[in-house]
Amino acid sequence: MGETNQLRGASVLVVDDDFHIRFVIMSILKERGFLAAAYENATDALAAVKEKPFDVVLTDIKMPVVSGLELLEAIHSSKPEMPVILMTAYAELETAVDAIRKGAFDFIIKPFAPEYLMHTLEKAVRYSSLVQMEKTYKTKLESTVRQRTQELADTLERMRNMNKELIGRLTAVAEYRDTDTGTHISRIGRYSAKIAEALGMTAVFVEDIMLTSSMHDIGKIGIPDSILLKPGALTPDEFELMKSHAAIGHNMLADASDLSIQMAASIALNHHERWDGTGYPRGLRGETTPIEGRIVMLADQYDALRSRRPYKQPLSHVEVFRIIVEGDGRTMPCHFDPSVLSAFIKVATVFDNIFATHSD
Repeated sequence: MGETNQLRGASVLVVDDDFHIRFVIMSILKERGFLAAAYENATDALAAVKEKPFDVVLTDIKMPVVSGLELLEAIHSSKPEMPVILMTAYAELETAVDAIRKGAFDFIIKPFAPEYLMHTLEKAVRYSSLVQMEKTYKTKLESTVRQRTQELADTLERMRNMNKELIGRLTAVAEYRDTDTGTHISRIGRYSAKIAEALGMTAVFVEDIMLTSSMHDIGKIGIPDSILLKPGALTPDEFELMKSHAAIGHNMLADASDLSIQMAASIALNHHERWDGTGYPRGLRGETTPIEGRIVMLADQYDALRSRRPYKQPLSHVEVFRIIVEGDGRTMPCHFDPSVLSAFIKVATVFDNIFATHSD
């Protein structure tokens, strides 16, 4: 409660066409000392934002006439720094990705626990306060204020990076349609980061690939369940359709301004390419495949061999290591970038530990 008490008096605008939801949220906010106003439609809410200052907007996505995403865009057209939190009862991945692109501060799945709602609102209010402090301090010229402004800018940058955590949570939605689980997402990120470290990549690259590699199979959201969840080997025609998930994932994420999402788009497109040119979707050879795709390709192959599937038993680390390094006719060393393969050999024992400690 200490954190909440420090934020008493912060103003929140609630927008939801469901009277019950509005009533519950308003009751929670008033009990915690927030100043709150509620509207049942986005049109009235937008008019209120133009007339009164609010610290944060909390809006449903699915509303008649004007949606929450449209309200987000309208608010940010005049107040781009205002934090807008989106609520929905349906974890739709494409909608969530679109919300990130449009600058959503956070994303809440209904029904939610009151404490989770308060935690999210407190982050948004603190962010709003920091933005206002930044504007104030930038008007002053004293050296001490310049130093504080730099510290504030650093803090804001860290808070903007919270969208990385949001991306990580939202990609789990795609995995729920697949036979894989959220632990698969976590493992791919950790494997990829270890290979990147062994290759001597920068700390920024290592951090980015650990996050964005979790979106490698995001395109599976576009594959029919009859193929995605088939309890057996796919026919040639089915496999061709399954392969389209790489292009689907790329198209979902392409043209984003955020560098992390750009890397995620590259990984989604290229994580099935092979060093010898026998991969898909474009049959790229050698270094024409971006390095992030070459790294995730090996990480994904290792995890697939270790994991149980309806049509195969899981293999041990020793068996998988031998297959990747020596080949078995289906998986061959020539499929992998030699430098990535060498890095894998260096950190292979870490892969085994990651699989053991991040499994269901």
